[in-house]
Amino acid sequence: MIDPKIFETISANMAQFMQSKPDFPGQDVMQQQLKSMLQSSFAKLDLVTRDEFDAQAAVLQRTREKLEQLEAQVAALEAKLNAE
Repeated sequence: MIDPKIFETISANMAQFMQSKPDFPGQDVMQQQLKSMLQSSFAKLDLVTRDEFDAQAAVLQRTREKLEQLEAQVAALEAKLNAE
C-alpha cells in the first residue's frame, strides 16, 4: 500500500496553489475530489512502498554476497581438483 503521506503532500501542494488564486465557490469540494482521484489512481498502479523496496534491495545484496562466496568456494574446489 502507498504511504498516505504522499496524498496529503500532493493535496497540500494543490491547496497552497489554490490559495494563491482568488477564492471560488466549491474550492474545498474540489480539493477533496482531487485527493480522492489521486488515491484512486495510485491504488490502481502496481507500486511498492520505500520500505518494501529497501527490504528487497537488502535481500538482493545478501544474495549477491552469498553467490560470490559460493563462486569462490567452487573455484577453490576446482583448483584443488585440478591440482591432484
